[in-house]
Amino acid sequence: MVIGALEVKLKAPWVHSLKEKRMIIRSLVAKIRQKFNVSVHEVAAMDHLQTIVLGITTCSNSKVKVQSVLDHVVNFIEENHDLMVEGVTTQFY
Repeated sequence: MVIGALEVKLKAPWVHSLKEKRMIIRSLVAKIRQKFNVSVHEVAAMDHLQTIVLGITTCSNSKVKVQSVLDHVVNFIEENHDLMVEGVTTQFY
């Protein structure tokens, strides 16, 4: 069994309240969960208004499959949202 963990750091410079940030995160997390069947949570920078850090995990019997799913998640975030991707870290266990 291979477990893939992805940390995605996003920037939302137009956000000016915690309420706006929560709304963006809830929407993004729901879309990612529904489309890719992965686990997604906000994992850091919870008190920074314009920074969002998401942790995304999935598992499979093949590292290639896990990498493919995580790559598709990153592409989905980049293509479908106004958020700027500042960094992506991938680890396998």
